[in-house]
Amino acid sequence: MERRGRMDCPALPPGWKKEEVIRKSGLSAGKSDVYYFSPSGKKFRSKPQLARYLGNTVDLSSFDFRTGKMMPSKLQKNKQRLRNDSLNQNKGKPDLNTTLPIRQTASIFKQPVTKVTNHPSNKVRSDPQRVTEQPRQLFWEKRLQGLSASDVSEQIIKSMELPKGLQGVGPGNNDETLLSAVASALHTSSAPITGQLSAAVEKNPAVWLNTSQPLCKAFIVTDEDISLLCGDNSTSLPENDEAFRYHGNGAPK
Repeated sequence: MERRGRMDCPALPPGWKKEEVIRKSGLSAGKSDVYYFSPSGKKFRSKPQLARYLGNTVDLSSFDFRTGKMMPSKLQKNKQRLRNDSLNQNKGKPDLNTTLPIRQTASIFKQPVTKVTNHPSNKVRSDPQRVTEQPRQLFWEKRLQGLSASDVSEQIIKSMELPKGLQGVGPGNNDETLLSAVASALHTSSAPITGQLSAAVEKNPAVWLNTSQPLCKAFIVTDEDISLLCGDNSTSLPENDEAFRYHGNGAPK
């Protein structure tokens, strides 16, 4: 290799030297390697090494490692490239593909997914219930298990007994939870309480459960039930008859 000697580098702090070595043999004969030496004699072979050593003391963004000079045009190109990169990241790439994706479920034939829209005049199938119906938690009544009321003396109040015709349905259901669920339905909903009308709910409650009704089998309130509940005062309270029939049978009689 032929060494041209070390020369001062005015673009770097005082004491820094630049050396260019020309290769004489091999496939790269005639090409040169550039090295920089610090005032203490430490050798640097690349611009990243130089930048790590100098840190924030010298801005090397426009420094050309081969010539040893500051190139303002190079700084402008770097700024423009960074600006374009940031704009491209914020803008994003538009997805011009309007075809419906293929279903991921196992099938012999490839079927596109069903697109649902809320616009009634659109040819695509609309499902207005997707907006009106809010999701409900299954078996939320189980959160009422273990809760009981107490009086002012902190004595637990004995819960009332449910009629024999009112039977619970679903996993791990008991009379106390059912009573709390029925009371909650009476206070939070104005709809009639009919119980679970579907017979399939006993086979698979997680699928066929009607979340707007308490976890009990379908029942009908009879005159005998009203008499047993109201006792001797049933004749003097005609409004009770209508109320019981409304909540138990779905409509007043």
